[in-house]
Amino acid sequence: MAQIISTVNVNGVRAATGKTGKGMLEWLEVTEADIICLQETRATDEQTRAALAPALAAGWYLSPAEPGTKGRAGVAILSRREPDAVRIGFGDSEFDDAGRYIEADFGDLTVASVYVHTGEADTPMQDEKYRFLAELGTRLTSRSGDFVSCGDWNIAHTELDIKNWKGNIGKSGFLEGERAWLDEIMAAGYVDVVRSLHPAVPGPYSWWSYRGRAYDNDAGWRIDYQLARGAIAARAKAAVVERASEYALRWSDHAPVTVQYR
Repeated sequence: MAQIISTVNVNGVRAATGKTGKGMLEWLEVTEADIICLQETRATDEQTRAALAPALAAGWYLSPAEPGTKGRAGVAILSRREPDAVRIGFGDSEFDDAGRYIEADFGDLTVASVYVHTGEADTPMQDEKYRFLAELGTRLTSRSGDFVSCGDWNIAHTELDIKNWKGNIGKSGFLEGERAWLDEIMAAGYVDVVRSLHPAVPGPYSWWSYRGRAYDNDAGWRIDYQLARGAIAARAKAAVVERASEYALRWSDHAPVTVQYR
C-alpha cells in the first residue's frame, strides 16, 4: 500500500503551531502525508495535544512521548489512521522516559520517530549521545519486516550532508564515531532513502541555523533522515525537503523531509 511519510523537528510544538498564517497548523492542512514523525516537541503530552487541537479535530491521530526534562526533547507521531500499537522507548532505563523514541505499528509497517542528542565533543554530553546511539542501534538492528525510522539524528553522515564540512571536523554532528555508527546501521540493512533518491549531490539540507544568512545561502546540514528496512526501502519513489520559499515563512529551523513510498 502506498504511503507518504514526513519527518520534521518542530523546534517546540507550541511555537510552531503558534505562528498564525504561516505555521505548522497551516502546513498540516495541506500536507499529503499519511504519517508524520515529530521531534523536539518540548512539551508534555497534554500541551502537545492542546497545541495540535485543530489538527486532531480535523482527524489526525496523535501518539506522543513527552520529554523527561522540561523544555527538552519530546517526540510524537501524527497519523491519518489510529495505530495498531504504540511503544515508547526501547527498553533502556536511562532513555525510555527521555522523550527521544516512539514507534507505532500500521498493519505490516512500523514507523519510529527518533530525536538523537545534539552532543558536544569531548564532554559528558557526547558520552550520553554515544550511549543513546548504542541502545538505539541495538533496537534498530533487532527489527524485521517493513520499518521506517525517521528523525533528527544530529549527524551529518558524509561531506555531502553538510555545507561547511571542513569547518566542522572534530565537532559533534560530524565526528568520525557518529558517522561510523550510521555506517553500521546501513550495513545492517537500512537504506537512507533520501540519499538513495538524491545520489552524489550536496544535501538536500534540512536544517539551517537562525544565525547570519545560513538559510538564504543554503548553508545547511542534512541531519533529518528516513532510514528504511525491509521491502518498503525499495518502494521509495520520491523524496523532497519542504524548504520554505523565504526565511520569513519558516516555522522551524528544520524543514519537513517527505518521502513517497509505492
